[in-house]
Amino acid sequence: MNGKFIAYYRVSTAKQGRSGLGLQAQRRAIEDYLNGGRWKLLQEFTEVESGKNSHNRPKLAEALHLAKVTGATLVIAKLDRLSRNAAFLLTLRDSGVNFVAADMPDANHMVVGVMALIAQHEREAISKRTREALQAAKRRGQVLGNPNGAEALRRANKGNRASLKAIKAKADQHAEDLRPVIEALEEEGITSLGSIADALNERGMLTPRGAQWYKTSVSNLLARLH
Repeated sequence: MNGKFIAYYRVSTAKQGRSGLGLQAQRRAIEDYLNGGRWKLLQEFTEVESGKNSHNRPKLAEALHLAKVTGATLVIAKLDRLSRNAAFLLTLRDSGVNFVAADMPDANHMVVGVMALIAQHEREAISKRTREALQAAKRRGQVLGNPNGAEALRRANKGNRASLKAIKAKADQHAEDLRPVIEALEEEGITSLGSIADALNERGMLTPRGAQWYKTSVSNLLARLH
């Protein structure tokens, strides 16, 4: 292996970025790929993504710019982890920069372009299935979100076991109503608490108490579904 390279790593959360969890495996994959020959790793870039900034990748922009001005090749540890991310794939394809993936060394600009089209098609198909699942649930008379949930809780006698049991049953049913939505989001690669909360809020979904979703409420929802 000869030439100049710039490494690009991606981790999903700030905690993962600080701990190095996942980062060490990506570094090892790139080191194994570059093993042998005369090569120079000019710089390493680590992107820390969350649900709120998954479409904003400043480190990728920096890495692509440096690769362009130095003539280096951008090397990525695992392209398969990003195979469903159309925006990332299109940015990579249209950058004009030479790139290589340690796990898919034969993937060129054409292959990445096809992967981007497939990723976009899958995203649209998942979105359509989500809408159809919600429409089917509404036709069955299921209520997705209860704006009166908070008031009902205030009226309930918190010390009354029967009332608490009824509230829990409603929350469990609400979780089941949202199960197809959560499954569709997971297929789309949206799995962190923050990103799920953002997606549910964007789709107009409400918590059992008729409020917006936050990480804690998503965590409670997932606990009920497992």
